[in-house]
Amino acid sequence: MDIDVRIPDSSRAAAADFGDGSGVSVMAGGTIMMNLLNSYRAQPSKVLLLHKAGLSYVNQDGSTVTIGATTPLADLAGLPAPLGPCAANIGDPAIRGQGTVGGNLCAIASEEFPVGDLQGALLALGATVRSTGEGGERTEGLAEFLSSGGSRLLLEVSFQLPAAGAFEALRRPHTKHFTPLAVSGALASDGEVRLAATGAASTGVRLSSAEAAANDPSEAGQAALEDVTLADDALASAWYRGRTLPTLVERVLTQLKEQA
Repeated sequence: MDIDVRIPDSSRAAAADFGDGSGVSVMAGGTIMMNLLNSYRAQPSKVLLLHKAGLSYVNQDGSTVTIGATTPLADLAGLPAPLGPCAANIGDPAIRGQGTVGGNLCAIASEEFPVGDLQGALLALGATVRSTGEGGERTEGLAEFLSSGGSRLLLEVSFQLPAAGAFEALRRPHTKHFTPLAVSGALASDGEVRLAATGAASTGVRLSSAEAAANDPSEAGQAALEDVTLADDALASAWYRGRTLPTLVERVLTQLKEQA
């Protein structure tokens, strides 16, 4: 089968080449997509290569941070928690140097392993996403974007720097691990506490019940179990995640209190 390969030289050209997304596979760093193509799990009629589309940047305007879709994960490692530590926890230096923000955010967890680590950190930060696809360009909350199921082309993500942030994850001894479970927390300038987890669903999920009990970290940890539907996979069992999620939530909230 012939594949139409496009290499847009601007974000506008990328949007035009993407169209409504039908039959299109998007590649930036290739750390996920190359595996899907080589295993024939992805069989697109068009492949969009974004390395020349001008979407690699981290800009700060006051307290607003805007990150382009093809920005390498390594470029986020120095940012404040929860995003910086979350990015630094992904894979190894080679993966962080090659993998991109957009690729990680748009990854959907499979039965084999959870992916999309940045989803939790950026949900906790209340991030918004600018994307294009059917109906043209739009800006929306990250949760709404994730609900589109990867049918849109992510252009950039923006968020307000928090007053405090924290990140905790189940660790693996090998540097090339996938993260079985992680919790991100952010304290907004208005005092709102936002919590989110990855490894607890097919995408990152806000822990709203835990947020409501944030003044009592132990109670919030138990309440977090009401916000997730845990499952077994190759990395951990639902039982193990259920035992450890409350501890991660408690640690994150304790860190936020210490910084406040």
